[in-house]
Amino acid sequence: MTKEFGVGIIGCGNISSAYFKLIPLYKNLKVIACADINMAAAKARADEFGVEAQDIDTLLANPAVDVVVNLTIPEAHYPVSKKALEAGKHVYSEKPFVLSIDQGEDLRAVANARGLRVGSAPDTYLGGAHQFARHLIDSGRVGKIMSGTAHVLGPGMEMWHPNPDFFFQPGGGPVLDMGPYYVNNLVNLIGPVKRVVAMANKAKQERTITNGPRNGEKVPVIVMTNVHAVLEFASGAQVSLMASWDVWANRHQNMELYGTDGAIFVPDPNFFGGKVEVAGTDREVKEVEIWDHPLTKQNYKFDWGMQANYRGVGLSDMMVGVETGRDHRCSLDRSLHTIDVLTSILRSADEGRAIEIVTTCTQPQALGIEEARSLLR
Repeated sequence: MTKEFGVGIIGCGNISSAYFKLIPLYKNLKVIACADINMAAAKARADEFGVEAQDIDTLLANPAVDVVVNLTIPEAHYPVSKKALEAGKHVYSEKPFVLSIDQGEDLRAVANARGLRVGSAPDTYLGGAHQFARHLIDSGRVGKIMSGTAHVLGPGMEMWHPNPDFFFQPGGGPVLDMGPYYVNNLVNLIGPVKRVVAMANKAKQERTITNGPRNGEKVPVIVMTNVHAVLEFASGAQVSLMASWDVWANRHQNMELYGTDGAIFVPDPNFFGGKVEVAGTDREVKEVEIWDHPLTKQNYKFDWGMQANYRGVGLSDMMVGVETGRDHRCSLDRSLHTIDVLTSILRSADEGRAIEIVTTCTQPQALGIEEARSLLR
């Protein structure tokens, strides 16, 4: 019998709706309560999803809450997660879970002292499409991956997010906000990163909100919004990453990896599903029929249509690890390695030199069809 763990959500903003909706997909998770520094926001989510609204201290003292899902703004992730660990709760955070290696190591020390787990989004690389790409690479379909490109490009968040300020403050920007999806997936597919070099700039000193009640309000841009980097992996592969919120249109693939015997075209790492294409030495790109993985089914309606969305699978997998003692895929080690890579990219751009990555990690274990199915109700 799978144990059901009580979940407390701290942070009831825009992203919380997806977690409230999707956590019930997993048979070992149940949302018990939610909290926010704005009690009205917590109460609104509680009423919407039939859970209890509490202040943060009360939620952390709630004996029915086993694990805290930290959905606060990036700058608050570290202090809120530390407070939850000190209260004896496991923690699963939205990305980036910390903003520095020192913060991550501090959370590790607190968690280890109390026998607790720390995990972090993104878990999109556990989606069926990305796990299928992993399966093809592991099986040698395109040979050894030696190079590649990754692009996360757009005009910014101020057109759709009602409160986009944090995207342009420390902890935001395209590298720390969107980069985790791409670096996590690259680590999933080809392993840890050894060294990075980068350049960066920004097109605007301020942005204008063009939606919602703050329409027309100006937001200062503190961070770099246009970053070009090269990542050298421990495997020897070299991948170019461009992350920008200064691009109105482009024709780049989200991710292409080039092997000694072909190439693989990976769908958007921001999502769980999508098509996977492969070319061999004949140089002909063909879509590969995706396997019957449960995390490929389109189950979630976005404004632009249906998508596969299984946010929370990393949390469910972590709590299986708590119950069984095995490693969890979205682990502190891997999440901290991603933070090291991303902050090193920004540091490289600032200092004008290549940066050696001081952390490392193992590739996460692949998430196959049956194991993924076992997590779902």
